[in-house]
Amino acid sequence: MEASYQRLLKGNETFIAERLALDPDFFTRLSKQQKPEFLWVGCSDSRVPANEITNTDPGEIFVHRNIANVVVHTDLNFMSVLQYSVEVLKVKHIIVCGHYGCGGVLAAMSHSHLGLVNKWVRNIKEVYQKYVDELEAIADSDARAKRLVELNVIEQVHNLAKTSIVQKAWQERPLQIHGWVYGLDSGRIKDLECKIRRLEDLEPIFRYEF
Repeated sequence: MEASYQRLLKGNETFIAERLALDPDFFTRLSKQQKPEFLWVGCSDSRVPANEITNTDPGEIFVHRNIANVVVHTDLNFMSVLQYSVEVLKVKHIIVCGHYGCGGVLAAMSHSHLGLVNKWVRNIKEVYQKYVDELEAIADSDARAKRLVELNVIEQVHNLAKTSIVQKAWQERPLQIHGWVYGLDSGRIKDLECKIRRLEDLEPIFRYEF
């Protein structure tokens, strides 16, 4: 019996054949450099692949994913990705993309003990507490969860703007941060219109001087 993982290897061969049929130089060109304009901060959920849902090619989006697309300033993995994409790749846009039905957000809304995951979703619980009056005024639990997904994205956009990496870049060039939410049931991306483009868009206490 064929192991399930072997289907992925066969899929890779199909991917290669299809790409080469369309563009014989695709892999040669791709291997030489990457110059993405976008950093994608997304959820680890397997149903939200950045390239597929935006119809972009490999090399167009630099990607970081974690549970519930959270920006944590003490996460060295994320901060390294952020620094490399901003300072070396010179991306022009950073996109935080959450999705409705996010398991991390739902976990944060519960009182379940989840082991190590508790420490991660604590960040989302802080978002809930910040907007507790708005959220608890929403009677329908599904609607409340959807709103928390949106508020979580908005908070992570602000967390990005609070980093010295982003603020230093703003001294040198345009860099925009966007907040989006993806609908699993529709395939559609919703722009939350919470763009941050410059230092002046951020509360003064979080601004660094260089």
